[in-house]
Amino acid sequence: MLTVRRINSKADKLKFVRFLWDIYGTDPNWVPALEIDRMKLIDEIKNPFYKHSGVAWFLAEDNGKIVGRIAAIINRNHNDTHHDKIGFFGFFESVNDQAVADALFAEAEAFLRSSGMTSVQGPANPSANDEYGLLVEGFDRPPVLLTTYNPKYYIDLITKNGYVKAKDMYAWLLSTKDSRSEKLVRVTTALQERGQITIRPFNKKQFATEVSKIKQLYNEAWETNWGFVPLSDEEFDFVAADLKPIYDPELILFAEHKGETIGFSLSLPDVNQAFRAGTMIPRGMMNLPVGLWNLFTKKKAIDTIRIVILGLKKEFRGRGIDGMLYRETIDRAERGGYKYGEASWILEDNDAMNRACEMMNGKKYKTYRIYEKQL
Repeated sequence: MLTVRRINSKADKLKFVRFLWDIYGTDPNWVPALEIDRMKLIDEIKNPFYKHSGVAWFLAEDNGKIVGRIAAIINRNHNDTHHDKIGFFGFFESVNDQAVADALFAEAEAFLRSSGMTSVQGPANPSANDEYGLLVEGFDRPPVLLTTYNPKYYIDLITKNGYVKAKDMYAWLLSTKDSRSEKLVRVTTALQERGQITIRPFNKKQFATEVSKIKQLYNEAWETNWGFVPLSDEEFDFVAADLKPIYDPELILFAEHKGETIGFSLSLPDVNQAFRAGTMIPRGMMNLPVGLWNLFTKKKAIDTIRIVILGLKKEFRGRGIDGMLYRETIDRAERGGYKYGEASWILEDNDAMNRACEMMNGKKYKTYRIYEKQL
């Protein structure tokens, strides 16, 4: 008998996390996350996201066996920013059974409807500032750091519940060998010769100060982006603390104009490659010691970076400064032994960023989708 129940206990949340092994345990492209990180992400005490947002967690069971999960999320900061009443679904996982998916969405939507939401979007895990979107194209490659991965059949499970496309986001694959196109070199060389714009790396000796600069620029540079929600100081510090063990200061760059910081780019080593290296990890075994062992012993497996964010103050856009950040990232990545970079996620209608990736001979190789439905 199929049932869906709302959960709250730590024991049930551990089941919620470990259900991933039932779906992906034999998938060679899956990258198992650290269990402690997954638990922290859904911890309503430790994760500051839940200080301003509400969530309901659900497990689907068939005769006591877990067959699916979902979360219904009310992101109050999103609704305050965009002046709407959108709820979100996230953390969706299911066996390939439409009845299971239907039951999960029915419970999530009922919660959102009863909370006054008029529509629902997703997947958001739990927000646009975290893992976001459903993979709909590019299933032949494993996910890079902080991107989503899912079975192809999820597309049908979601759309058969009445969800339609709200927005697509692209991932572009770049090569350090081929990305310095003639146009990129010409534009960036001209800017360098004028001498007004300088690019410098992150100063790890002033970690807190540098993070503060990124925080300010991020919330300012991205404020008009579709779906953007500013991060609170506490949320930003939460993310920074998580990324501190893996970041490379040579891959975090600031653009300065006459001493004023006007933009930045954030790229990170794709540590997923280290976590994937070797054999598949048994259920429940991706704990901190195993994760650290993989990270430090399999570093040579990392040949890719993810270009996560690039932002400029409004008055400095359209001048080619983004190209300077890209070129410097390519140069530094190559010196660091990296061969490839993924630029993601880039909104389908962000013409400037998509043209920049084309200019760098990038290949659009993955598409992620946000779905929506009226309640």
